[in-house]
Amino acid sequence: MSFSSLGLSDALMRAVSDTGYTTPTPIQQQAIPAVLNGGDLLAGAQTGTGKTAGFTLPLLHRLSTDAIGSKLTSNNSPRAIRALILTPTRELAAQVEESVRTYGKYTKLNSAVIFGGVGINPQIKQLKHGVDILVATPGRLLDHMEQGTVDLSKIEILVLDEADRMLDMGFIRDIRKVLAKLPPKRQNLLFSATFSDEIKALADGLLNNPAMIEVARRNATSDVIAQKIHPVDRDKKHPMLAHLIKSNNWSQVLVFTRTKHGANKLVEQLEKDGIGAMAIHGNKSQSARTKALSEFKDNKLQVLVATDIAARGIDIDQLPHVVNYDLPNVPEDYVHRIGRTGRAGATGEAVSLVCVDEHDMLKDIEKLIKQTLPRDVIPGFEPDPTARPQPIQLRSGGPGHRNGGNRGGGAGGGGGARKPGSGNGGGNKPRSAGGNGGGAPRGNGGGNAPRAAAQHRSGGRGR
Repeated sequence: MSFSSLGLSDALMRAVSDTGYTTPTPIQQQAIPAVLNGGDLLAGAQTGTGKTAGFTLPLLHRLSTDAIGSKLTSNNSPRAIRALILTPTRELAAQVEESVRTYGKYTKLNSAVIFGGVGINPQIKQLKHGVDILVATPGRLLDHMEQGTVDLSKIEILVLDEADRMLDMGFIRDIRKVLAKLPPKRQNLLFSATFSDEIKALADGLLNNPAMIEVARRNATSDVIAQKIHPVDRDKKHPMLAHLIKSNNWSQVLVFTRTKHGANKLVEQLEKDGIGAMAIHGNKSQSARTKALSEFKDNKLQVLVATDIAARGIDIDQLPHVVNYDLPNVPEDYVHRIGRTGRAGATGEAVSLVCVDEHDMLKDIEKLIKQTLPRDVIPGFEPDPTARPQPIQLRSGGPGHRNGGNRGGGAGGGGGARKPGSGNGGGNKPRSAGGNGGGAPRGNGGGNAPRAAAQHRSGGRGR
């Protein structure tokens, strides 16, 4: 099947052609006709499926070819917001809006993105002029709603992207406040990596007789990703990582740590070893995160150290190496992390540095992905067989504890057991619309954030 058979307008086909893609991915083959049909949609799509193009292309088609869109004479004329796309994080919002602009560049439609962590006044100015398509994070959108600087009364299409992550991050109340202000008659599109009970409940209350599509096996890891475990003592992880990077001449290495503090510390250590590294996490300013991502994508930065949530905006087709410096405390996040390599038909390598403290986490991951990962002991870094496990520090605030398989927040760490994650990812990314160069963002990482939404927002509504 080709894009030309999906019924998209000439303007959109021209934009798709510019990106170099000719064949839609499975989610695009199913989602585009469903959205063009005008009905509600419940779609299960994971990392690397090209889902963003699956909703941005038909959304752009509908808005640009209907009675209102066909009368637009330029991108600058005042207009009402007609489509709203909600995403869980800043980085994902920015990339979705980039995708809207990339595919809509030959139409007369315009778009804007609003999220926290940056000044609100430029956003107010842009909204006052008028946009067709608004991409937003829930918290910052509520800020605008409370200040009366955004008008949602003319919304025709609502998209909830990565709905499972928005629920995990505690945004359900914000979402319901937004829904209450939207016109009752509209098209609703809900995309989620998983269909948990909460997602089903949200869908039941939001969607009207929706079409349902689901692609990719859940909790599957791609066959083109070579996975291995390097057993190591906890205090030898940094020297081992430096050794692996230098001895293998690795470039463009994405490294995951469990905490923000751990990310900062590792960057300092790698810099002392002469390895260029930068960190991205929730405490970094938006400009610092954008700079680090840009340099990493352009291959100017050798190592990017990230926490799960912050890594959501990383979208690189041929990322060769992902390293789990710390194993994630939520098994599904392992699949998300390693799904960032082995895309677009390329092979990738996912390496995990595992100490005795993380053996139970490793068991949980292997149970989830239904395979035993090969162990490779690096000479000179043989782990001490008599070492005893210590409590895992889940957050920068203090140590966490394992009780009956549940990892609690621990002293000073925010308290309370974490809710098991529902986000799944991974899978080989076909070279189709939704790849690099303005294609669909596929950053489905995301740590399993605690329910207290305020933990994840700058100034109360940062995300």
